[in-house]
Amino acid sequence: MTNIRLESSWLNVLQPEFEADYFVGLRTFLKDELASGKQIYPPGNQIFAAMDACPFDQVKVVILGQDPYHGPSKQMVCVFPLVQVSKNHPH
Repeated sequence: MTNIRLESSWLNVLQPEFEADYFVGLRTFLKDELASGKQIYPPGNQIFAAMDACPFDQVKVVILGQDPYHGPSKQMVCVFPLVQVSKNHPH
């Protein structure tokens, strides 16, 4: 959880959230889970990948959702169109 990558303009906007009690608790929980040997998806340096790739002032819309991170190499999607469901997609 110490390898978080986040473009600086987002860091300025989100800093109050990162310091909020709920977020501190979430961060502590995730660190404890990692320390106990649990696998967390996506890896720390990819948690904010979409925000790291685009400065805050260039964002017009944010759509939140959850991808099914069910195993290694399944967490690499930021935004994607699903035109046809593949045999391997967990739908």
